[in-house]
Amino acid sequence: MSNQAAPAVDASCCPSLTERRVPADAAAVLASAFKALGDPVRLQLMSMIASAESGEICVCDLTPAFDLTGPTISHHLRTLREAGLVDAERRGTWVYYRARPAILRQLAALLTVAPAA
Repeated sequence: MSNQAAPAVDASCCPSLTERRVPADAAAVLASAFKALGDPVRLQLMSMIASAESGEICVCDLTPAFDLTGPTISHHLRTLREAGLVDAERRGTWVYYRARPAILRQLAALLTVAPAA
């Protein structure tokens, strides 16, 4: 199983969209993450992974939550991994997923808009 993630983006690269222009290299990485989250199933998977009480969740707990086949869920999880949103670790026959908080903070910071004065 590939645990390949998208390249990391320097945390200082991405102030709010309203503050300054996003550098091209950062935009490419962040756009991939936003694109991955643009699918309702992947957004739900990401929510389940990020909100897991222990900080990680087994694919065996993700799959039953959807009316989709195992291979389809695996495809969506691979997309989240490749976008750098989650890390995966195989333990025996199961794979456990963890959210990557740094990229989630970068996405949130990018979309943060200061209140009007």
